[in-house]
Amino acid sequence: MAALSILSGGAANGYVDAIKAAFTAEAGIDVGGIFGAVGAMRAKLEAGHPTDIVIFTSAMVADLATKGLIDPSTVTNVGRVATSVAVRADRALPPVSDGESLKAALLASDAVYFPDPATATAGIHFAAVLEKLGVLAALDGRLKTFPNGATAMAAMAKGPDANPIGCTQATEIISTPGVTLVAPLPDGFDLVTTYTAA
Repeated sequence: MAALSILSGGAANGYVDAIKAAFTAEAGIDVGGIFGAVGAMRAKLEAGHPTDIVIFTSAMVADLATKGLIDPSTVTNVGRVATSVAVRADRALPPVSDGESLKAALLASDAVYFPDPATATAGIHFAAVLEKLGVLAALDGRLKTFPNGATAMAAMAKGPDANPIGCTQATEIISTPGVTLVAPLPDGFDLVTTYTAA
């Protein structure tokens, strides 16, 4: 059976998994893919990784179109995803409705899990949020970063910490067993990302 090769940001992993079986049954084409931090996935595409479909941020897709790496006639928005706060499933949901309550929740935690602050959309944004809240120094030694949000959430679910908190794309949180979505980041610290296929 032919296989469709996807390079995608981790935020779309749950979406693709949800439609994969129906697509394969209807089209007779298997679906394979690599999901991770969008910066790392872009690097794979630019290095020549065989790819049929990309699912990246809309800004990244637009840039790749200008460079001739994707067919601009195929560009389609597939969804919007909020960068959100998570806790391990056995923990109470902390209030995070404004900057002060988010700051308090972070400072009360014993570990903070999030994706790569250099290549992952949510990781880059959350690192800026930590700086804006003025908590980077206070959280030194508690910050735990991972290649993408899915691995960050899986590690938090199984980690030894008593009171961990995490932040990544909402879709990566809800598709990871053992963690619970608390809420999107509050106004003034929020990020909603449009993901686009091409």
